[in-house]
Amino acid sequence: MEAVNPATGETVATYEEHGDKEVEQCLAMAQETFEEWRERPIREREELLANAADVLRENKERYGEIMTKEMGKPISEAVAEVEKCAWACDHYAENAGAYLDSEQHPSPPGTAVSTVHDPLGPILAVMPWNFPFWQVIRFAAPYLTAGNVGLLKHASNVPGCAVALQEVFEKAGYPDGVFQTLLVGSETVDDVLADDRVKAATLTGSGPAGRAVAETAGRHLKKTVLELGGSDPFIVLDDADIDAAVETGVLARTQNGGQSCIAAKRFIVHEAVYDEYVDRLVSAFESLTVGDPMDEKTDVGAQADPDLMAELHDQVQASVGAGATCLTGGEPLDRDGAFYPPTVLADVPEGCPADSEETFGPVAAVYEVPNETEAIEKANDTQYGLGASLWTDDRDRGRRLARQVEAGCVYINEMTKSDPRVPFGGINDAGYGRELSEAGIKEFVNRKTVWTQ
Repeated sequence: MEAVNPATGETVATYEEHGDKEVEQCLAMAQETFEEWRERPIREREELLANAADVLRENKERYGEIMTKEMGKPISEAVAEVEKCAWACDHYAENAGAYLDSEQHPSPPGTAVSTVHDPLGPILAVMPWNFPFWQVIRFAAPYLTAGNVGLLKHASNVPGCAVALQEVFEKAGYPDGVFQTLLVGSETVDDVLADDRVKAATLTGSGPAGRAVAETAGRHLKKTVLELGGSDPFIVLDDADIDAAVETGVLARTQNGGQSCIAAKRFIVHEAVYDEYVDRLVSAFESLTVGDPMDEKTDVGAQADPDLMAELHDQVQASVGAGATCLTGGEPLDRDGAFYPPTVLADVPEGCPADSEETFGPVAAVYEVPNETEAIEKANDTQYGLGASLWTDDRDRGRRLARQVEAGCVYINEMTKSDPRVPFGGINDAGYGRELSEAGIKEFVNRKTVWTQ
């Protein structure tokens, strides 16, 4: 299993893939460790998670460099990702016990009725490369602290990140077997998920990957949480703060090289401000520095893989061929590495790739609409439903329209983002279930009713 730097094409490191014997050993250890781990007082589990936050902060530069060299994000963003992971660990170290406290219910005289939250067992996590630390920590922090144990099948192009994440928990003092990395390909996922010792699965990734995991889990009656793709709308109304909407829109589309499920992908702009907004968006895109992701001054690093960049370019070309106008960008940069420029497409026809598919890269599709009604209609014209950002100077108007947007979250005058304090997840083809906050930690527990007479 090779880690290849997409900015240079050089092999960073090679890792030996786990075979059937190693996978079986991991499964056996996970089950054995769970029997002891589940009995630990939750306060002890919280203390270990606080230790994990310390480990992350103490090693943020090294872990950030691993991320950058394996998948190409700017080093400043990689270090910030590690810091966000530490924040999530802090959050559950401080709140897991309260989230999982028993719930008391009304009951007849002489009885006591409560709901308690018991862990399920080993949980399989199938995680993507785009946020290789954050995606893992946001499942591990709550689920391990609830008393489950974790088995990570990470994306094959970030094996160094997978190994480093296991190191985080080892350095924090977790018992062997509470968190294990499986260095395996996607073909192994079905067998691991079908194993009786694995009780549930969480996946962040593509729609086809999510459907495959859900199908296997369904056959074996195992719970899943899926966070899949997105084609998030960024709605700019006629009374929006244009300065803020441009500044945030640029970051929302180009952060992480545009390789984010909750990135702003479709910019839906009221006709009264359309020309000004698009002109300023294009100018801001053209001012960004695309280059060496290890350079602190770089705004947009490399795309994670040359093949993925080629797929993105095919989507752009097909959209232009269908009638879209490319206002800036639109061609891979003529240099070594997988570099694609920030790109803006206007006059985007309905049904072309930029309109109907998820573009996983720094490509913005812009639309002009005459009123708020058509803005919401266009926002909902997608098979996805992960997040949305809506810009208006009238908060009451924003909250009213937010209720009409079909998505798991709507951010008014703010960039769509994940936050450990609030639930995160989507609807429709964006998946189901919730991560983070109290909702996330309760996804993989047995909410057991205890009736005492």
